[in-house]
Amino acid sequence: MTATTATAPDREQPAEEPRGPQDPFDHDVLPTPPGATGALLRSLLAPMKARVALTVLLLLLQQAAVQSGPLLVAYAIDAAVPAFRRDDMGPLLAVAIGYLVCALASGALQYAFILASARVNQDVLLDLRGRIFRHAQALSVDFHERYTSGRLISRSTTDVESLRELLDEGLQELVTVVLSFVYIAALLLWLDLGLGAVAVASFVPLYLLVRLYRRRAGRVYTLRSTAIAAVIVKFVETMNGIRPVRAFRREAANDAGFRVLNSRHERTNGDALLEMARYVVGSRLVANTAVAAIVLWGAYRVAGGTLALGVLAAAVLYLRRLYDPIDRLGMFLNSYQSAAASLEKIAGLLAQTPSVPEPARPRRLPEREGEHPGREVVFDGVRFAYRTGGEVLPRFDLTLPAGQTVAVVGSTGAGKSTLAKLLARFYDPTDGRVLLDGADLRELAVPELRRGVVMVTQEAFLFSGTVADNIALGRPDATRTEVESAAKAIGAHDFISALPDGYDTDVRKRGGRISAGQRQLVAFARALLADPAVLILDEATSSLDIPGERAVQRAMSTVLHGRTAVVIAHRLSTVEIADRVLVMEHGRIVEDGPPAELVAGTGRFADLHRAWRDSLA
Repeated sequence: MTATTATAPDREQPAEEPRGPQDPFDHDVLPTPPGATGALLRSLLAPMKARVALTVLLLLLQQAAVQSGPLLVAYAIDAAVPAFRRDDMGPLLAVAIGYLVCALASGALQYAFILASARVNQDVLLDLRGRIFRHAQALSVDFHERYTSGRLISRSTTDVESLRELLDEGLQELVTVVLSFVYIAALLLWLDLGLGAVAVASFVPLYLLVRLYRRRAGRVYTLRSTAIAAVIVKFVETMNGIRPVRAFRREAANDAGFRVLNSRHERTNGDALLEMARYVVGSRLVANTAVAAIVLWGAYRVAGGTLALGVLAAAVLYLRRLYDPIDRLGMFLNSYQSAAASLEKIAGLLAQTPSVPEPARPRRLPEREGEHPGREVVFDGVRFAYRTGGEVLPRFDLTLPAGQTVAVVGSTGAGKSTLAKLLARFYDPTDGRVLLDGADLRELAVPELRRGVVMVTQEAFLFSGTVADNIALGRPDATRTEVESAAKAIGAHDFISALPDGYDTDVRKRGGRISAGQRQLVAFARALLADPAVLILDEATSSLDIPGERAVQRAMSTVLHGRTAVVIAHRLSTVEIADRVLVMEHGRIVEDGPPAELVAGTGRFADLHRAWRDSLA
């Protein structure tokens, strides 16, 4: 019989989410709310206020010890040496002891500062990496289908490394330069108002030079960070797809594409170095000119008797200490620009919110009765469209009674997989509701939903580890006996037992040690061990050969008894285990009925079935 559940006009719908040029996920930097970068930095440092204050205090004391040296030199020249010539060694001995104490104190305080700051830095980076990992896992499937894994890897490696360089080296340089400026400016003004005023005035052109460098370098480092991410994305995608790369001889084409990205990275690195070179040359020109002018003017005043020689010597030493860190300030700005671009990208990632959020007040499903009861599934006025594309499902109404096995067939783009993703709540409907025993899926906490609904996809993903661990992923507290029982029920026990270490065999990366069909059987055993009320099989037998598929179908006939199951398949042989068949076209159900009844009819399923039978002849 023909269904009348869909009421929208019959029109073509996109098979998958289109990606228009305006999609923000096409860019490496995701949209970031105003102030998000600063808020992220503050939140990272907030739990460490006391330790941050301690590191600042240590650096203040260390700089005070360092900057005492020229004052002691001035005192030695103007007072201690004349006293020594009068056979009074006390002042000169005091200067020597004072200089030694300051040097020892500076070294000890520097050592304590490095230890304290290193602990703060490592804790900040540890917290940040953890946040990225946890947040990436919490984001919805919609996000991961649009944002590549290579970019996520770049966020947690290259971008975090940029922050590490800033925290380990750059911040100390910045604080040292700032403290040096404050200490030295105050001491020069105290020693001689004229010399101090000229030294402070010389910082005006340096400040303008720094502002110009920051503005120009900011653009360059954003481009460089994006270029690095593009290289990583290309590398990860190529290595993940190495089999089709080798099968279709794409090595040369990929190499050409990688060279383009690598050259872009090289150019942005060159631009960054060029900006740094301009800054260093300009800052040294200003600093050397200022020092020469102050020394000449000071020497003129010494000759005229209006300035003590010791004060001039101290001023020269202070000026060298004042201008020497200018190059290091450039290195800090270099690290700062790179870290700022990276922090903006990380903040943009962490600002993303799940498109499938947890409910504010989650409800629980009613207790199931019986040994393997299913749950009723209802699609109530559901409409669905991807964020950047057209409508995939027009108004859609469907009821799946508890315990019924339903097969969904149709051409590519008919909406079969979208239906499955909505039922698994990988997406939320644009309009309408999906109900499980009367409860809107949006009202269920994710752990509650995952216990009730399990989906086995076409790509049976296995993690590095043992076969037993991969099966137990469906229920981590399961015993070995329960794991083996699930494998036996699905027909996987024999091949697992034949592996070198049986259930303790390491399947390695992506389960590469076993065949695709065997991986699919392990995925089935994992799903069955989870004991869901609703089981979704999305092209889940596509990797099995005919004997393997028959074995799984026999096991499924027993295991799915009493459980609500949605089986999506192109292979019509899979439909034989179903109580009911839905034929979908353009997001609508065009046929609905028992398999035997539809095969005996004259509709689309009958045509599909005859074509399939002919293909087997």
